[in-house]
Amino acid sequence: MLIDFVPTTAGVSLADAEGFKKAAGGAPANVAVGISRLGGSAAFMGKVGADEFGYMLSNILKENNVDNSGMCFDQHARTALAFVTLRSDGEREFMFYRNPSADMLLTKEELNVNLIKKANIFHYGSISLIEEPCKSAHLAAMDVAKKAGCILSYDPNLRLPLWPSAEAAQKGIMSIWNLADIIKISEEEITFLTGGDDPYDDDVVLNKLYHPNLKLLLVTEGPAGCRYYTKEFKGKVAGIKADCVDTTGAGDSFVGSVLNSLASDPDLFKNEQRLKEALKFANACGAITVEKKGAIPALPTKEAVHKVLSQTSA
Repeated sequence: MLIDFVPTTAGVSLADAEGFKKAAGGAPANVAVGISRLGGSAAFMGKVGADEFGYMLSNILKENNVDNSGMCFDQHARTALAFVTLRSDGEREFMFYRNPSADMLLTKEELNVNLIKKANIFHYGSISLIEEPCKSAHLAAMDVAKKAGCILSYDPNLRLPLWPSAEAAQKGIMSIWNLADIIKISEEEITFLTGGDDPYDDDVVLNKLYHPNLKLLLVTEGPAGCRYYTKEFKGKVAGIKADCVDTTGAGDSFVGSVLNSLASDPDLFKNEQRLKEALKFANACGAITVEKKGAIPALPTKEAVHKVLSQTSA
């Protein structure tokens, strides 16, 4: 987890921003809160600084009914910070302060192994693969989860400025690709990971990114919705119209919704009709999230999603 500093005015550079609003950030934490807000059960594991920001992040998780017993506090390194530029179209650019920050210093000895073993689904990104000792902790946690029978869920969440090079990012992200049961990627990430191929070409996705152990591959297309690929079928679910203010957390809201559906229906990826219904719900979660600034404050409740879906089908 980290603190995002978001300009109070959209469409200005960091240098021109007159003020910033602080917000809890970090994709896996957003996913955890998203699940909890939809009525599911979620826990978060990671490391923050033993500083005011770190305690603030831990408390935000607790306030949102996310189990934070897997959080560690570093006495020497600070909680990571990111300054986020909000373009006028709601898209973002990032400048990170983490050299090194507490999240990079999580060790495998600090993992709450029993917490992992209790989970049905273990969800992770790729940023924790960039530096040691966090990389070894990430791999060890995946190993524990796999052996405990968890479904492994992977959203690479490409953040190029954090990697030493584009080559290192591509290699790092793909190094654990074949271990995941579920993967969610964006169009931009397909282009990046395939070396510039067409992200809308099903053959590119199936030949270059779908692997034999994969149960479900999801491709998000922003306001256009998403595509799904399983061993048995593939297709597309249209997006839900939204007035975009800030895209922060939209993908995490989508993922949280999918994982929450999967937790209550583990064979979801085997039934195309049920999967499409779950993805329509997830698209609505993403649409609601972009209509407010910040990720965690914008993540919807189940009631809010049903309201939006009833309005769209009316």
